Amino acid sequence: MLISSSTPKFRVAICGAGIGGLVLAITIGKFAGRDIHIDLYEAHDAITTAGAGISVSRRTAEVMVELGLHEKIPNPSPNYGLRLRKSNAPKGGFEWFYFIFETLKRGSAMHRKDLVDILMRSIPSSCTVHFNKRLTKYEKQSPGSLILYFADDSTSAADVLVGADGIHSSVRKTFFETIGPDTVDPSKIRYYSDPTWTGTLVYRSLFPAEKLSKLDPNNVALKDFIIFCGKGKHIVSYPVSQGTQINVAAYASDEQKAGTPFEGHWVSDVSLEEVEEAYQDFEPDAKRLLNCFEKPSRWALHVVNELPLFTCDRVALIGDAAHAMMPYCGAGAGQAIEDAFVLGRLLAHTLTTLDNVPAALKVYQDVRLPFTQFVARGSESTGKMYHFCAPGYYDGTDRGNEREEMEILKKKIIDQWDWESEGEGSAVAQWVKAERQLQEGSYNGGCEHGAS
Repeated sequence: MLISSSTPKFRVAICGAGIGGLVLAITIGKFAGRDIHIDLYEAHDAITTAGAGISVSRRTAEVMVELGLHEKIPNPSPNYGLRLRKSNAPKGGFEWFYFIFETLKRGSAMHRKDLVDILMRSIPSSCTVHFNKRLTKYEKQSPGSLILYFADDSTSAADVLVGADGIHSSVRKTFFETIGPDTVDPSKIRYYSDPTWTGTLVYRSLFPAEKLSKLDPNNVALKDFIIFCGKGKHIVSYPVSQGTQINVAAYASDEQKAGTPFEGHWVSDVSLEEVEEAYQDFEPDAKRLLNCFEKPSRWALHVVNELPLFTCDRVALIGDAAHAMMPYCGAGAGQAIEDAFVLGRLLAHTLTTLDNVPAALKVYQDVRLPFTQFVARGSESTGKMYHFCAPGYYDGTDRGNEREEMEILKKKIIDQWDWESEGEGSAVAQWVKAERQLQEGSYNGGCEHGAS
């Protein structure tokens, strides 16, 4: 039972009411009661979400259990697995392999909006949500409070600021632009502040499964989680909303363009013809799947470069603001949830006071920064394998031993998927580690690089 004082011990401002920001508010509210007042600032006039499908992995599910939200998450299929196909064959590809994730017994795929709706209904009474509040910058005031500046010319004060404002994070931008040269090389400020284009375009659509069923009743994408692999590109497809909808993301990469500026809007509507043209060398099942696209959109896939730190004084970054990554492990949203859970538990802890908030944030950084960057690197590597572009592995060319080379690549991909067992094995275990470090009290806080 929580025993709350009449006056909160400090005020936390969360910029960004996406999945990470919502989970952070819920975690603080659950474990601190009204001891911490939360202001949740959302740039839009409502809480919305980009994208469609989301993977709820074992690690994510364990966080939901801790927060009392697990019963609201849809039950997974008893056989949660992936089918990978070699699909860059116009006359017909073949099944490469099928893999069941035995460690993901509570894992599932669900519509991103459904998860956001669950989280919105769980916002604690200690949290005030402010809409149409787009942060432009923040300033540190003496004796340590923070002043937040918004695009509507309003301001607000906070004791702790958490940037959950995504890949375009204004918190991250101010964070690195105002940090001292003794902490971060000034020549790298933009490298850390600005997202980087990966050279990859993603075509997305969500459409009724019935549409594909009528066009092609035996299409492999109707029931299973499928990855159609080809040289430099792949298509991910899986059912959501209890199988009534199919979510598709089709990736096309040009490694020569990685790191170059992307010209034009990052997200734009495109014609069905553009989508189909990009995969004209793929197998019939994949082409018929793409033919069902409704309102296709094209996304220029950007990431956040590896940051040297996630926290400084009383400011912290979580989720895409800290480590927007390639989506090939389906881990981005899950890692935001893990960040939020560990950070929220630390802030809510009885040992955390306004005076030692920087030390608590440093514990968060040391636990989460190395692991999230490990996952991001693994995700990038996995994508290269799907595209037959991983150095030293099968490159899509049949040299007479194609099956043998693909078997070697298969084993490496399966190894990559085992990333969930790393980092103490779960977010809950990471929290236990963080609490132990907080109790040891050996941190001074400030602005220090993360643990390596």
